[in-house]
Amino acid sequence: MFKLSTGLLGLAAALAGNALAYDIEDWPTHVVFADGTDLGLSGQYQYDTNRFSNDVLPDGSRRFEDDTANRRKELGFFVRKKGVYDAGAIYDFWNKQWLDTYVRVQSKALFGADYGAFRIGYTKTPVGFEGVTSSRATSFLETALPIQAFYENRRTGIDWAFERPRYLVNLGYYFGQDIQGDNDGTTLGGRVALTPFKDAGHVLHLGLSASRESPDATTDGLGRRNLPGFRPRARPEAGLTPIRLVDAGNLADVDTIDRAGLEGLWIEGPWSLQGEYLTVDVERNGALPGFSGEGYYVFGSWVATGESRPYSGGNSGNIKPKGRWGALELLLRYSAVDLNDGAIRGGRQDDWTLGANWFLTTHFKLQANVVKASSRRQGLGLDPEVFQLRAQIYF
Repeated sequence: MFKLSTGLLGLAAALAGNALAYDIEDWPTHVVFADGTDLGLSGQYQYDTNRFSNDVLPDGSRRFEDDTANRRKELGFFVRKKGVYDAGAIYDFWNKQWLDTYVRVQSKALFGADYGAFRIGYTKTPVGFEGVTSSRATSFLETALPIQAFYENRRTGIDWAFERPRYLVNLGYYFGQDIQGDNDGTTLGGRVALTPFKDAGHVLHLGLSASRESPDATTDGLGRRNLPGFRPRARPEAGLTPIRLVDAGNLADVDTIDRAGLEGLWIEGPWSLQGEYLTVDVERNGALPGFSGEGYYVFGSWVATGESRPYSGGNSGNIKPKGRWGALELLLRYSAVDLNDGAIRGGRQDDWTLGANWFLTTHFKLQANVVKASSRRQGLGLDPEVFQLRAQIYF
């Protein structure tokens, strides 16, 4: 780990030094034609290390394994014309899955008046503030516990987004399989937020969201029918491990899954607060018991170098450094999730996470997290600690 840390610091110093010699912000990854059409590439690369401690089980074995590996390797393309349309597709070569793939049209270009934007494709569902935030702009290395446990992620469908200075609305209907050929069924969901003010460095966002998912059974290549299921579970906010400390198990023969959330974000200069409360209610067919779970998180951020977290379209983004040595952000998050409901004993967990983000440029970011987890499931308690580092390139 010492060698990796030294390497990351060396890379950071080299990048910062090179920034003095030439404009490292100038990345020619797109071209704009005379008519305003913008054609280009987008990409993201993340390299992580996870180191666990205090994870010894009663039999003397360790629950987690330290790991250093790629986290994401994404490459995509886009084409857009401001005020008219945009389209794009992204593939994550490391996790072997398609990400946002869509076509969006601005209503003003069609009807001469602004009625919002209409999009069709494979995109994120609306319930979960951290979930709908781009993975390149997450404040911590991993999303909070309730997002991991309950967020539906992406589905194929259509949605409508309408934004005004003091509010925004997003409604979507998602149908059929996802782009990987899984996840049959439909989802109807929406998100509404009030934004009393949203000037640069001066933002208040208060929102609520809800959705109903109706999953369908699937038939495999051998003609076997598989009943729809749902599995609420969460990693200890460490992305390189497959181990979950809390897990409600596979809830089979699901009829509907209702999700709801309350969210808030306040930004004032270099300071910000963000929080979210999420619930999930699962109804199952026949006499099978349903399931209800809940969770929340809250975190604070201070940008020591004076910049503000940016906000646009109902989401926060990566900080754009102003100084020659980049921008430094310090954070603290508390998150909790409860997966116990009646006979289903998925467990309870809460995490404290101390974080630091160093934005060297608008394309390079280093992140460090220290996670202190506390979990109880079916009589077994485990309170691991995780030290994490990430080097990230994005454009």
